[in-house]
Amino acid sequence: MRVMLIFTLLSAMCLAQGTSSAPPSSAASTPASAPPSATPGTLVIPAGTKVPLALRQAISTKTAREGDSVYAETTFPLALDNRILIPQGTYVQGKISHIKRGGHVKGRAELLIHFTSLIYPNGYTVTLPGAVENIPGAEKSTVKGSEGTIQQDSQTGQKVGTAAKTAGTGAAIGGISDGWKGAGIGAGIGAGVGAAIGMLSRGSDVRLEPGTSVEMVIQREIALDARRAPIIGK
Repeated sequence: MRVMLIFTLLSAMCLAQGTSSAPPSSAASTPASAPPSATPGTLVIPAGTKVPLALRQAISTKTAREGDSVYAETTFPLALDNRILIPQGTYVQGKISHIKRGGHVKGRAELLIHFTSLIYPNGYTVTLPGAVENIPGAEKSTVKGSEGTIQQDSQTGQKVGTAAKTAGTGAAIGGISDGWKGAGIGAGIGAGVGAAIGMLSRGSDVRLEPGTSVEMVIQREIALDARRAPIIGK
């Protein structure tokens, strides 16, 4: 009986030593997995990149409506790090986000365009956050604000000239009919008519003809799939 008890104790001690000296499990020894690396084959167009475009259709604040589509095309390739990321002839689509006609007394015509997509010749399409930076091809219009609102130039001088011209005509007619007194009355009437013409007529509309040069700025960086975009270069 005593021999059996001693044997049992020795067996238990050997089992305990074997358990304590066993190597740690693979789960405990495996380090935490590293974060995934950047997706291979991705190229980035940085925010603030400027792209020259040409409009494919006419746009006027007289006939256009908010939500109308805008179509343009790149006129020069965009190159970065010896790669052409946007070839010439790539289509750009957008929409009219805001439109306002010129007022009768004050207020200029305004047009706000946002570009929404870039369409490569092979059909690869990229979501585009783009705005108008400049319109070198438009006359009597300027760009204001960070969103790129196109605004018609002021016509104050033109309306003043109309009133003065009408007043001069009235003075000439009055002078013929009744001398200097008639000239004064005629000038007053003419000035009133000129002012009325200015108040009844709207300010000029913003009008962009087909082919108008527009400089677009990319507002946020764009990731391109190099396997799908026709990248030229390395």
